Amino acid sequence: MKNVNKYARGYFVPPVTSMKWSEKEYITEAPVWCSVDLRDGNQALVVPMNLEEKLKYFQLLVDIGFKEIEVGFPAASETEYTFLRTLIEENLIPDDVTIQVLTQSRDHIIKKTFESLRGAKKAVVHLYNSTSVAQREQVFRKSKEEIIEIAVSGAKLLQKYAAETEGNFMFQYSPESFTGTEMEFALEICNRVLDVWQPTADQPVIINLPATVSFSMPHVYASQIEYMSDNLHFRENVIVSVHPHNDRGTGVADAELAMLAGAQRVEGTLFGNGERTGNVDIVTLALNMYSHGVDPKLDFGNIREIIAAYEPLTRMKVHERHPYGGDLVFTAFSGSHQDAIAKGMKWREEHEDATWNVPYLLIDPKDIGREYEGDIIRINSQSGKGGIGYVMEQQYGFDLPAKMRENFGYRIKQVSDRQHKELLPAEIYDIYLKEYVNLTAPIEFITYSFTQHDDFETTVQMKKDGRVEEMQGVGNGRLDAISNALQTKLGIRYSNLVYKEHALETGSESRAASYVGITAEDGTVYWGCGIDVDIMTSSVRALFSAVNKLIEAGTVQKQAAAAAKM
Repeated sequence: MKNVNKYARGYFVPPVTSMKWSEKEYITEAPVWCSVDLRDGNQALVVPMNLEEKLKYFQLLVDIGFKEIEVGFPAASETEYTFLRTLIEENLIPDDVTIQVLTQSRDHIIKKTFESLRGAKKAVVHLYNSTSVAQREQVFRKSKEEIIEIAVSGAKLLQKYAAETEGNFMFQYSPESFTGTEMEFALEICNRVLDVWQPTADQPVIINLPATVSFSMPHVYASQIEYMSDNLHFRENVIVSVHPHNDRGTGVADAELAMLAGAQRVEGTLFGNGERTGNVDIVTLALNMYSHGVDPKLDFGNIREIIAAYEPLTRMKVHERHPYGGDLVFTAFSGSHQDAIAKGMKWREEHEDATWNVPYLLIDPKDIGREYEGDIIRINSQSGKGGIGYVMEQQYGFDLPAKMRENFGYRIKQVSDRQHKELLPAEIYDIYLKEYVNLTAPIEFITYSFTQHDDFETTVQMKKDGRVEEMQGVGNGRLDAISNALQTKLGIRYSNLVYKEHALETGSESRAASYVGITAEDGTVYWGCGIDVDIMTSSVRALFSAVNKLIEAGTVQKQAAAAAKM
């Protein structure tokens, strides 16, 4: 990076200290949102939207709740012009929605812009011209006074054509490339435009201060906005707006700090589409406010449906890690994260607490249409027993004992690691059924009977090597009696029988799930699960399953030892 010295900081700080914004903790109310998807966003697409696509996208924005929508630059192309006329003539603009159009400060462009707006119920006419040092010196090669004259003449032309055109119009001015402009000059040109328009309480105007290129850290932009907000003429009748781009990856931070500094309005796009690195992402901005308990006045409660409409219309993809909207942003693969989330969700079930405070989850995914199942916890070789146990309980109703979760968790990690892939819930469930539930080899449970004196006596039938065999046992409980019968009959030894059971469903015909763990003489614990409509039978099936795993492990060990001797 040897050329670092050629980069100067291309921004200008205010001439006075402007840091009142730093004393505020958070944004307390939603700004006026203006979507520029159909203009700024659309012009940045590899394949800009056609008329039909624009109409669908406009309806999407209306459905989300935008009350101001910039629909294009109607003097720039026939598609833009036709789109605007279609919206107006077919009465597609709701009464509470204001459209916005962009125009340069040139007579014939302003004239055509107002022609396109004939009959508009409510429209913002957005006038702009570039003011930065680089633009003045390199592109226009004009003095400051000549640049001011471009803006002032444009402001007067807006008044002239608005008076001659049927419709209801509001004015907006942007000193384009504001962040590369000396702050005193940016203030002067905005005030000269305001002096022309003379805004009132009944007829306010918008001064939009774009980070056309993001040069500075966000706190500098905030100070620039505060300086302008404090010194604009007719301030009580001016709506201060911002339009941050994302060149330095700080578009959201720029907008948030700008709102603390006095910005009342934000222009941006869904998921940050726009020139270069894009505009500020209104989805992230709005849901950041939501995470602080502030109503953003936009509806992202069906984020998946919004993405499903956005992607084919723009031919853009929402990245898997995009805040809030990405497929993986609520997903934990890490075992420790999964365990904390699972425990947090369990805690919420056990406590009546209106405040969301689940580890690792900024907001409740369900609030934006995401599902817990398949969204929050997904399983790969990095996952742990907590996450795997959560999937088994939430999706299939199995509340595995803690030690069994650990045992099963290691098994799933082995499978995922060996196959080098994520395991879907159905795959995890299939492994569980195959390796733990109602196992029938090498011994298969058939039936049992009991008599009770001081202890329980049992007779159990099982199938082994294709033959039905009978065995007897005595114990201080039914399961203990069957366990003793198995050990005697099969010549095996184990201890520390662990047992747990619960209903898998509700109702008179519900099945029971039972879990049994047994400890072999070498200290290894083997687990089995039984499922049956009868709770005792499910317990016996669980015991048989655990014993089968013990026998299978012993067989494997013997085969390994024999092979080692050869």
